[in-house]
Amino acid sequence: MNEIQQFLTGRMWLREHTPFSREDIDNEITQGNITPYPGIQSSVKTLITFSYQTNSCRRCGNHQLTSFNCAKCEGSCLYCRNCIRMGRISRCTELISWKGPSLEIKQKVVFAWNGTLTSNQQRASDELLRSVMSNESHLIHAVCGAGKTELLFPIIEELLKEGKRVCVATPRTDVVLEIAPRFKKVFPKTVIHALYGGAPNQEGFAQLIIATTHQLYRFENAFDVIFVDEADAFPYLMDNSLKFAVNKAKKFGTAVNYITATPSKDLLREVKNKSVISSRFHGHPLPVPRFESLWNYSKQIKKGKYPSKLKGWTDERMNKHEPFLIFFPTIELMEQASSLFENIPSVHAEDSKRKEKVMMLRSKQVPGLLTTTILERGITIENLQVAVLGADESIFSSSALIQICGRVGRSPEFPTGDIVFFHHGISNEMDEAKYLIEEHNKVKK
Repeated sequence: MNEIQQFLTGRMWLREHTPFSREDIDNEITQGNITPYPGIQSSVKTLITFSYQTNSCRRCGNHQLTSFNCAKCEGSCLYCRNCIRMGRISRCTELISWKGPSLEIKQKVVFAWNGTLTSNQQRASDELLRSVMSNESHLIHAVCGAGKTELLFPIIEELLKEGKRVCVATPRTDVVLEIAPRFKKVFPKTVIHALYGGAPNQEGFAQLIIATTHQLYRFENAFDVIFVDEADAFPYLMDNSLKFAVNKAKKFGTAVNYITATPSKDLLREVKNKSVISSRFHGHPLPVPRFESLWNYSKQIKKGKYPSKLKGWTDERMNKHEPFLIFFPTIELMEQASSLFENIPSVHAEDSKRKEKVMMLRSKQVPGLLTTTILERGITIENLQVAVLGADESIFSSSALIQICGRVGRSPEFPTGDIVFFHHGISNEMDEAKYLIEEHNKVKK
């Protein structure tokens, strides 16, 4: 099988970043197998009395472009800052895509999962499969720990057997790192790529791709089915270019499916087909947060003082050898507090060693982690206990707090645990998070 064909099928790739020689690419262009596109595309829009030109990035759809003095153009040139981390797209750069013969998928599908779905999981899985087969969008609204990933297994098995190309996309790298190994274990003979910023090179044509939504900038007309996991998470919820990327990556006319514990009001309104799961797979109720006042905690931390209630909570976790997360409202406050916590690392979105630090907690090399909201999703650790410092701060929306609560009690062996909201005044978001969790617990199983 042609390596260039394997690599470029379904991709929209920056030509200068391809792992193939210029001669090979030129040869495929000459034969009509590869089509080059300008990095910045222009179109003319006409109003009643006049016409005007608009420019946008061919890769991410961004219209807010910046000009610079380009040596290649010998003058002013437009480029896109929105997706620049993936290589600069400008008017004089080229994106390439495979337009030659279609790739025939002949991968053997082995389904190596011996688990069983609960009645709620099975119902939701069947409903989702019907929507997928009817090419209609579907929303799985399932509480944290309901087993959303597992209910996808039989659906994806069916799609792979039919030769479909499937993508499970999520806004968070941590979710990719959490679920990709599980898919690889369940489908051991299927080529699966896990794509995220800094991911290692992966060979072969991937029939199943687990990727951050940012990575979908690099795909076009690629997937027969797309599932967006954690569809309400930042930055996907606020970034129209990521929604553009998802729609560009799917094949024309294909519906998008969504999976989350905390769907936005827009998502609930826009998606007609829905499945709701209000219980965890192990049948135990969701842990309900408790509220603890912690006055002037930020002033104490800035002065190098350890707030007594927080210290008491942390000491109790360490004495009981219980792994824990402490969520902070800002990186600045977390870094100021880090000196108070001996041998407890801190992580945030830009931390290049975040993956390694989470693995240290998972393998019990450290007792806990200090974190921002970056770990509100995509992390499952047995017997985990959680505290939120400044739960009343605006960064902690009700959906973020519900997701944070969802880190606790996920294991059948440890279905309960402590989740405490430290605050200096109870917010509406705190109340709403607690109310929604209690309402799910009231639903008859």
